[in-house]
Amino acid sequence: MKAARLVRVTAGVLVLAALTLVGAVLIRPYAANWKLQRYLNDLTDDPATAGQPPESTRSKIIEKASALGLPLSREGVQVTPSQNALRIDALYVVHVDIAGYTVDLHFRPAAGGS
Repeated sequence: MKAARLVRVTAGVLVLAALTLVGAVLIRPYAANWKLQRYLNDLTDDPATAGQPPESTRSKIIEKASALGLPLSREGVQVTPSQNALRIDALYVVHVDIAGYTVDLHFRPAAGGS
């Protein structure tokens, strides 16, 4: 009986360790996306941003994404001004390797009026 219990406890610990490892690997891109989302919200809330050319705003977003280690390209950012509002849509994919298995995480942060 003791051997069976030891096997179950060991298996449980291994499963918990594997889940912790997966969580640790996946948390980084999600945290970076959250920071980028906050940045986009701040941009659209700032009235000065609406008066800037869309290309200038796009460049700021690309720089911020790069600083966060996110693979966001110019083609992946849409900046749409309308009257006194601004709409920002972004799209990028993060490839995460977990023990020989690749997961593609698709992110679509957006902010502003529709």
